[in-house]
Amino acid sequence: MELETCNLKLETSNLKSRRDFLKSSAALALSYSTGDVCRLLAHADDDKTLNQLRNNLLRMVNEERAVEKLSQLAVDALATDVATRHAREMAQHKYVSHWNREGLKPYQRYSLVGGVHATQENISAADNTWSSELKDLVQDTSYLHLRLYNETPPNDGHRKAILAPQHTHVGFGIAVDELRLRVVELFVSKYVELGSQPQKRKPGETIYLKGKLLNWYHTLTVIEVFYETLPKELDLEALNQSRNYSLPRESVNLRPRLHPPYQYADKLPGVIEVDPDGSFRAPVTLFKNSPGIYTIVCWVKLSGSAKAFPATEFCIRAE
Repeated sequence: MELETCNLKLETSNLKSRRDFLKSSAALALSYSTGDVCRLLAHADDDKTLNQLRNNLLRMVNEERAVEKLSQLAVDALATDVATRHAREMAQHKYVSHWNREGLKPYQRYSLVGGVHATQENISAADNTWSSELKDLVQDTSYLHLRLYNETPPNDGHRKAILAPQHTHVGFGIAVDELRLRVVELFVSKYVELGSQPQKRKPGETIYLKGKLLNWYHTLTVIEVFYETLPKELDLEALNQSRNYSLPRESVNLRPRLHPPYQYADKLPGVIEVDPDGSFRAPVTLFKNSPGIYTIVCWVKLSGSAKAFPATEFCIRAE
C-alpha cells in the first residue's frame, strides 16, 4: 500500500505578505533574535500556545472534511505526542522527512510507543519564520496546511490524507527552532481493538492475535503480516531526500475461517476465527528467520462495500 504523503519544504524570499512568505522558494537572511520563537514552542504539550495552534488546525481540517460530507476528526493524544516529537527533532536537526534519525517510519513510531491503529502522516515545513506573535504563528501554520489541502491531481497525496474517509482521529505536532518551522499531521483510523501483546519477539515465533471490531457494520476481510529489515540510523543527507513512505512489499495474508463445505479457491479453509460480536483470533507467525519489524494490518471494510482499508498497523520487533 503506497501512502502518497511526501514532505513539503518551503523557504522565503520576499515578505510582502504572509502568503508570499510561504509560497516563495529562495532563502532570505534575517537579522533579528529568534530566542522568543524557540522558547514559545519549547514547552510541554499542554502549553497554551501550542494548544491554540493545534486547535486552529483541527478546526481547519474538520471544516474541509465537512465540505466533503466526511466525518469529523477527534484529537488522539498519542498521535499528538508522536507528531510533536518528530516535529521537534526535524526542527532541531535541520531536516524534513517521514523517517526519523533512527530510521523509523510514522506507523512504526506510533506503534512502538503503544499505538495499534493505522496512521497516515503529512509533513510541511518552512525554514524562515520571522515573528513569535501568536497571530503570525497561527497564520504560518494555517498556510502550511493550506498548501497541503490545495494540492491538485496527480500530486495530491497530502490532500487525500486530509480527506480520507476512514480517518477518525488526528494529532498535530508543531515546532520552531532557529527560524525552522515544522508541522506534522498524523491521521489515525480507529476501528479495531487489539489485545495486549509483547512487541519484542524472536524471528519465527508464532503469536496468537486477539482483537475485536469496534463497530458491528464493519467486516474483517484479511490480516496481512508485513516484514521489513530492522531500521538503521540515517544521516541528514538521507533524511533530506524527498520520498514517499509505504508498508513493505513482503507480506503474507491470513483469511477468515470458512465453515464447511465452503473453502477458498486454494482449497484452504482460512485461519482467523471470527465471532458474531466481531471478536477474532488468529495465529500469526513471524515468518522470516532473520531480524526485522513485522507490521500486522487488519483490513476491514464497511458491510456491503467492496473496498477494504487498513485499521491496524501493529509493529513487532523481532531479533
